[in-house]
Amino acid sequence: MCGIAGFLGEGGRSDLERMTRRLTHRGPDAEGFFVAAQHGLHLGHRRLSIIDLASGAQPMATADGRHVIVFNGEIYNHPELRADLEARGCVFQTDHSDTEVLLHAYREYGEAFVERLNGMWALAIWDTEKRRLFLSRDRFGKKPLYWFHRDGVFAFASELTALLEHPKAPRSVSRLAILKFFAHALIPAPHSAVEGIWKLPAGHNLVLAQGAAPVIKRYWRYELVEDASLARRSDESLAEELRELLDRAVQRRLMADVPLGVFLSGGIDSSAVAALAARHLGVGNLRTFSIGFSEPTFDESAYSRRAAEFIGTNHASEQLDLDTACEVLPAIFDLLDEPQGDNSLLPTWLLSRFTRRHVTVALGGDGADELFAGYDTFRGLHQAETYARWMPRPLHHALRALAGLLPVSHANLSFDFKMKKGLGGVSHPAPLWNAAWLGALGPDELARVFGGPVDLEEVYSEAIEIWDTCPQPDLLHRTLQFYTEIYLQDGILAKVDRASMMHGLEARSPFLDRDVADFARRLPGHCKLRNRTSKYLLKKALEPLLPADILYRKKKGFGTPVGAWFRTGRLAPSSTAAVVQKRLARHQSGRTDDRLFLWCQLTLDEWLKRRKASGGFV
Repeated sequence: MCGIAGFLGEGGRSDLERMTRRLTHRGPDAEGFFVAAQHGLHLGHRRLSIIDLASGAQPMATADGRHVIVFNGEIYNHPELRADLEARGCVFQTDHSDTEVLLHAYREYGEAFVERLNGMWALAIWDTEKRRLFLSRDRFGKKPLYWFHRDGVFAFASELTALLEHPKAPRSVSRLAILKFFAHALIPAPHSAVEGIWKLPAGHNLVLAQGAAPVIKRYWRYELVEDASLARRSDESLAEELRELLDRAVQRRLMADVPLGVFLSGGIDSSAVAALAARHLGVGNLRTFSIGFSEPTFDESAYSRRAAEFIGTNHASEQLDLDTACEVLPAIFDLLDEPQGDNSLLPTWLLSRFTRRHVTVALGGDGADELFAGYDTFRGLHQAETYARWMPRPLHHALRALAGLLPVSHANLSFDFKMKKGLGGVSHPAPLWNAAWLGALGPDELARVFGGPVDLEEVYSEAIEIWDTCPQPDLLHRTLQFYTEIYLQDGILAKVDRASMMHGLEARSPFLDRDVADFARRLPGHCKLRNRTSKYLLKKALEPLLPADILYRKKKGFGTPVGAWFRTGRLAPSSTAAVVQKRLARHQSGRTDDRLFLWCQLTLDEWLKRRKASGGFV
């Protein structure tokens, strides 16, 4: 796990060193550089040593020097790929480096080699003979990759702040991206917070021939297409196959030359990963870690202890409260390269810091909710569809206003919060529902807050495209497609990547294994959501591994009590804009619940303040 940076065109080694050293937290163990001044090529790498500690240094070149790579990630099927490549005559210089496997695979199979990979990656390969740069990002976007092409310079980096170290980098905030940020509580790819800097979307490659414009192509999409052969099989048969696929996915991710553990919240997903890991490592040999809260409705520590005792892990936990939050938030914002709308960034950062004191790699349960319909949103889809079909539209506004009179509660997933978000979303056109349910501002609020006309089709373009292009045009599958393509990539995975890598901790996600994901996307919808039971097949698959009080308990989610914290006044955005101060005052008085807006505004304010201080941002 590492940080990568580089550019083709104007610039020197000092520019590369500044870019690369901005990524030191991602790779604290070593740094490396490759410069081909005659071509204007510069590649930099920061290393977190996980696999082949002795011979896996980067940038890495083929024996003849034709191809050079910088790579961030892990390839879990690299032993099988290595064996295949050796059978084809490839000669390896390293003992078991997955980086060298990528070099030989690119040479043997061309750009299509990424379709053979099972893992997470952001990589760049330079072909000296063709003078061509090839970039790729993994299927779900586990590893970040930003780029810009401007004034004859193409540059890329793992994080936005590293890219801003190049003197040719754009430095203006993107109004459209900030609108999207408040509309979704994330910035969907390919947009970034800076105008003219882009994210390479998940499942895409980028090719740049020297002197030409970048060419971007999608090589994979999580496409939901129900497989008739799976629909004919029994629940028991499907559950057994899913359990076997998950077991192999976890086993692959136990590969490491450094200490390893598991994030354990006590929920279904992390408990499943811990139970399967313990089967391979042996009872008492697995370390698990969790974070608790002083606020009872957010605290899951009792469940994590219950799961740890049942599985037989060596468990440790730490608690988060408002004092701790105020203490650590400045350190988080110092390294945060882009505004993040998910306030669970805070406990994820704390959990990663705590975990990194003991291990270098941690497995988690990310991806299961998106693949198997685990969120409360999925359980409410039928009611939302019924409401939209039968409730006359003129009554929508009145019912929203009525719901607004419900007393405000800052408890985790409280009734009033879900009711207000639900009615607020469904009062808009159906393609906007999912974004409106997640976002900090509704479609009807954006123009009022931003003080000018807003093109809603442009702001919600990604959500609309997914709605229009989903192969199975029912509400469940359209919602699953939205969550996997947008919320998972630019919400969940971005949060976990930044929080873990701020401490040089590698986070792995067995549920996003290539084989598990392919199985999940082909499952019938009723295997995921059945009679308001979410994750139906996953729960059935895990029955031999976990107790019923873990499997079938009510979902809490990894929330943070920022609603209550904002009311104390110790947590607040720094913006003096009238609209922000008005919303803060209403929230503090208890008249409204603006926790999502206030958190997004807080992270935006802190990000802007630090970027202006460090780089002359405009």
